[in-house]
Amino acid sequence: MHHIPAALTIAGTDPSGGAGIQADLKTFQELKTYGMSIITSVVAQNTTGVQDVQHITVPMIKQQLDSVLSDIPFQAFKTGMLANVDIMNAISNKISGLAIPYIMDPVMVTTSGDTLISEDSRDYLRESLLPLTTLVTPNVPEAEVIIGETIETSEDMQRAAKRIVHEFGAGAALVKGGHMQGKAVDFLYAGEKMHTFSAERIDTKNTHGTGCTYSAAITAYLSQGYKLSDAVQQAKDFVTAAIRGAFSIGHGSGPTNHWVHRTERVT
Repeated sequence: MHHIPAALTIAGTDPSGGAGIQADLKTFQELKTYGMSIITSVVAQNTTGVQDVQHITVPMIKQQLDSVLSDIPFQAFKTGMLANVDIMNAISNKISGLAIPYIMDPVMVTTSGDTLISEDSRDYLRESLLPLTTLVTPNVPEAEVIIGETIETSEDMQRAAKRIVHEFGAGAALVKGGHMQGKAVDFLYAGEKMHTFSAERIDTKNTHGTGCTYSAAITAYLSQGYKLSDAVQQAKDFVTAAIRGAFSIGHGSGPTNHWVHRTERVT
């Protein structure tokens, strides 16, 4: 039987289709990985922000996970928005035994500035989930929350990546520079050398779902057997092209273009 790589995303929804579970599944599909999803929260959101949230009950989240785990193997998985400690705890209990790459997108605030998780959840994420990760992918504001310090320079970013690995126990950290000035530079640290991924900054407000898409692309490439630094490089190319081809739809920050690589040569 032909082996199809599969990936699982555990996250909240975006009914407007640009972020969350919807962005993850679109990304998996574009990258030819079979996508599966566990919904933790139903989020009423669009390009202008978050309007309301309703969390799925913990027994139902566990049941969704059991449904997938008992039936279909997958080679990598990611988490996005995990709203509270009960949800995080339920998921960590189910996934701690899986010997496959776990990519955490530590979603705490949205692009439009809405806070998505509670204070005690931030502590639990740091103490209990980070040590389970193969890779965590914070932007600068998220990295600041994790390490409890402000990050102003690329040196600060690199120091944060090292601390997230050495002090907080993540397998690797990708600190993303999308919120900084100048080129969009990300730093990957997995305990040895610092890898730098640089792309031109694209002047657009259409960045809705960028973090979800980037981490989902890394997850897809890892499910296909790429090694970590190569998966990140491929995903960086994918998300940069998706931002370059972003849509001006909606009244706020439009979404990235998940299929742009089919119409544009990614160099």
